[in-house]
Amino acid sequence: MIFSDRITAAGKLAEALSEYQDRNPLILAIPRGAVPMAKVIAEELNGEMDVVLVRKLRAPGNPEFAIGSVDESGWVYLTEYAEQAGADQDYINREVSVQLETIRQRRAQYTPMHPPVDPAGRIVIVIDDGLATGSTMIAALHALRNKKPAELICAVPVAPPETLRKLEGKADRTVCLSSPLNFYAVGQFYADFPQVTDEEVIACLAGSNRREKE
Repeated sequence: MIFSDRITAAGKLAEALSEYQDRNPLILAIPRGAVPMAKVIAEELNGEMDVVLVRKLRAPGNPEFAIGSVDESGWVYLTEYAEQAGADQDYINREVSVQLETIRQRRAQYTPMHPPVDPAGRIVIVIDDGLATGSTMIAALHALRNKKPAELICAVPVAPPETLRKLEGKADRTVCLSSPLNFYAVGQFYADFPQVTDEEVIACLAGSNRREKE
C-alpha cells in the first residue's frame, strides 16, 4: 500500500479507529512527522491531541540507524544489536545525554504554555507516520503505560512484520494499515514524504482542540 501523503494516511487511520469517536481519546504524536497526522485524527475522532517526546539513539557513524531510544523520563530501550553496531556504554551514555537535551528543548519549544496532557484514565492513541525498527514507539508506549491510561493503542500506517512482533504486549491494541515484507524505509510507502518542520509542529499544536483547558 502506497499513501499519497501523511494526511491521506491519517484519514485512513481515523477510519480504522472510528470506534473511539466521541469518546474523548487523547491522540499523542511522535514528533515530528506524526504531528500533522495526529491533528487530523483528533479532529475526526473529536478527541484531543498532544505530543509524546521520545528520541531514537543513533548508531555510531550511522545517524539514520536506531540502536534504541530514550523517553522524556530518561528510560532507555536498547536493541539486541546495539553492541554489534559499535555502541559501547560510554557511547550510549553520551548519546542518551544528547537526545535528552533535544527532548528538553522540544518540550520548551512545542508546549511552552501548558504541561503535557495527563493520559491517566484516558483512551490514549499513539501515532507515528510509520515504524522501521520500532524503537521510538517502544519508548513512547513504555512512558505512557506508566501513566495509567484506560486503554493504550499504537496506530501507524505502515510497519514491517518483525517490528509489529516487537510491539506485542506493549500496547493494548496495535492498528497497522499495511505490513509489507519488503521494507527498507518508511518513506518508500509515501508518494509525498517531506520533512515536517518545528514550525509546522508548533502551528498544529497551537491550533489543536484543547477544550479541557479552555
